[in-house]
Amino acid sequence: MSKKTRKKTSNPSVRRATSAKPRAKPRPGKPKSLPGHPSKTKTTAQKEITAEAESAAGTKPQPVEGARAPSFRLPRDGGGMVSLSDFAGQKLVLFFYPRANTPGCTREAVAFTRLSDAFARSGTVVLGISADPPKAQEAFRDKHGLSVPLLSDETHTTLQAYGAWGEKSLYGRTFFGLIRTTVLIGGNGRIRRIWRHVKVDGHAEAVLAAATAAD
Repeated sequence: MSKKTRKKTSNPSVRRATSAKPRAKPRPGKPKSLPGHPSKTKTTAQKEITAEAESAAGTKPQPVEGARAPSFRLPRDGGGMVSLSDFAGQKLVLFFYPRANTPGCTREAVAFTRLSDAFARSGTVVLGISADPPKAQEAFRDKHGLSVPLLSDETHTTLQAYGAWGEKSLYGRTFFGLIRTTVLIGGNGRIRRIWRHVKVDGHAEAVLAAATAAD
């Protein structure tokens, strides 16, 4: 080792600097939420509130046959709004389907369209309802040549009121979604018949028979 190196190493200030441990970087504190910018904790809380609301919706009492049909006002394909009161004094069929352009829903909507003249002769109006937006309903209508009006309930309010929104199970997983349901409403505004967990094949024909037999 050279004299120059020994001289530098023997300097007490150099030894202290060499032996000192590196200073730890200060840990950043938890950022405060700015007004109008919710924190992650708040977002989680909001998700929990939504889950609780869905759970509560699933426990609402379902409408029963003989009860007055819940009112609704929903947008339809092609524009405009449709209300229950528009059909006062007429028999009305509401078929709730999970999703436009899926195989089962397509077969069901096509079957109701095929029988639309027979429903009209029995004095019955048929409406399809799902949670799809109006644009999706229009694409569904155009692709399959559907003639029945298709209503959109994106908030699930009407679906819940008619017991068509609740907990479902698929491949061991539970979730909330639309339960395939059909409701026949009499001219007096009361529910005449409810079909839950509908099997598509032959269903439209069974609904037509019930509507034709109803007063």
